[in-house]
Amino acid sequence: MSITIGLICEGKVPPDKRVPLTPKKCVEALSTFPNLRLLVQSSPVRSYSDQEYRDLGVEVGDDLADCDVLMGVKEVPVEQLIPNKTYLIFSHTVKKQPANRNLLRAVLKKNITLIDYELLTNARSERIVAFGRYAGIVGAYNGLLTYGRKHGLYDLKPAYQCLDMDDMQEEFFKVKKLPPIKMVVTGSGRVAQGALEVLDRMSIRRVSVYDYLYLDFNEPVYTQLRSSDYNRRRDGRVWDTVDFHNNPQEYESTFGIFLPVTDLLIACAYWHPAAPRLFEEADTQRSDFRINTIADVTCDVNGSVPTTKRASSITAPAFDYNCQTGELEPPYSRPSNITVMAVDNLPCELPRNASRDFGRQLLDNVLPHLLSGDTEGVVARATIAKGGELMPRYQYLADYVAEEVPVCS
Repeated sequence: MSITIGLICEGKVPPDKRVPLTPKKCVEALSTFPNLRLLVQSSPVRSYSDQEYRDLGVEVGDDLADCDVLMGVKEVPVEQLIPNKTYLIFSHTVKKQPANRNLLRAVLKKNITLIDYELLTNARSERIVAFGRYAGIVGAYNGLLTYGRKHGLYDLKPAYQCLDMDDMQEEFFKVKKLPPIKMVVTGSGRVAQGALEVLDRMSIRRVSVYDYLYLDFNEPVYTQLRSSDYNRRRDGRVWDTVDFHNNPQEYESTFGIFLPVTDLLIACAYWHPAAPRLFEEADTQRSDFRINTIADVTCDVNGSVPTTKRASSITAPAFDYNCQTGELEPPYSRPSNITVMAVDNLPCELPRNASRDFGRQLLDNVLPHLLSGDTEGVVARATIAKGGELMPRYQYLADYVAEEVPVCS
């Protein structure tokens, strides 16, 4: 049976320049799956122009009425949803995000099948598509950019002004004045691996956690921290990674030992609201609190990094946290402040690279299930709604989308 997939023009404001499938990935998909037809909706903002698709023989148009599956990146504005279609997007609804409640309501009302990229997993419950790597790459770059600006060492071109990863890498070579600072990267997933790529390409030396804590160096260094390096069970029992993920409330942070020896924190670890924070606001007033720049790549507002009191934007990526007052100030206001980079859509700064990486994952890990029978249940597990109803595993969202009951006076 033939299936037509439409690549939608991103409608969210500000617009997202990423695309699920680049022109070359479209060609590969069409040659790999004989039953597939692709239609790219015309877009003035996409990082790959309409002409780049046309040049490779990919169909471009405006009307998606004949498409079976509509594939985008970010949430679709409610008024742009087409009834009775299947959408594959990041809906940002499964955590009951208030901003997207009406989106899920509209999905149910319009009989839309909603498949969420974030929920696509393999048999080991591991995510199979994500933009995390580029969040880490851009986040680490922005962290070093912010540190350089704060201390007047160098001035790098922002990532979003770079054409692609190669162009951004040319900026790396401008960083020749880093003092012997110490940097921490938290996490071990895709995001952290992306951050490590940048530090390694910049030839910044990696050291063990022990050496980082207890030795001095005459060059900049970094270390990577896994959850067990900065958390412990409250009752003193031995560390258990699975237990930590299942019962984060039973643990407490030991990150305090890193506060006196760290200059730049690059936070890339997934954080659960029940898990301990890295540190508390009160810790920033300690005489031995050394961190002066934070790249909060995870960008959980009021989350693992308590100085992240708001998200920042691509064009205004940094703000200062005043340790004495707890208030936010303009970036680089005073040396005693902590300067925080907390952009919440980092992969958008390198949209062409991020799209190429994401498209590869779709081709290898998702389209075979979507187009050739979902025998392993990959698509089914990621389907939030179908036929005007929430799927069984997402019934917990029922109260989230329930209509408000009028209050009688």
